[in-house]
Amino acid sequence: MVFKKKDKFAILLSSIAGNLKEGAHYFADYKITNITDLKTFSGHMKELETKGDSFVHDVIKDLNKVFITPIEREDILALAMSMDDVLDGLEHTAAMFEMYSITQADEYMLKFVAAIRQCSDEIEAAVELLSTKKWTQVREHSIKIKDLESKCDGILRQSIKHLFNTEKDPIRIIQYKEIYEELEQVADYCQHVANTFEAIIMKNA
Repeated sequence: MVFKKKDKFAILLSSIAGNLKEGAHYFADYKITNITDLKTFSGHMKELETKGDSFVHDVIKDLNKVFITPIEREDILALAMSMDDVLDGLEHTAAMFEMYSITQADEYMLKFVAAIRQCSDEIEAAVELLSTKKWTQVREHSIKIKDLESKCDGILRQSIKHLFNTEKDPIRIIQYKEIYEELEQVADYCQHVANTFEAIIMKNA
């Protein structure tokens, strides 16, 4: 059994995916030039994260109301929660930028963020396909997400190596390393979403 069009859970999951995509694109595209920009940046990411939390709350509330769900209720919840984790991670990273007053993202941060933005596009596309029973296409998006996460593993190794080879300020080393690792964690959360898609495919294909 798959999502029917207009199903409340399909709509909610689509809303979560759309909000995640909006957050990932905003994170990637927002131009930071000064401390005031950091406050605006962090504040808007917090708003999107709060909006995402409300969607997840609605999913939980509706799961508790209905007896029959279009796919297994634990899969609906797992998908909602895993997408929420991605946006939570981005919001946390934005807060770190503000906390450390980092107004200039380096090339490695930009590579991480570009990959995460791509992941958000793949996640939204896969969620939209759930209601159409196109499992092969869902899997294709899942594979792309995993490939992007794998690239982020490599970016993390490169970034930390470069950091220790070039940066002399120990405080800066700590700050940048923490941000690199947080961005890689966000990519891991994207992989968790892909794994959830795979689990849904296995049960329903």
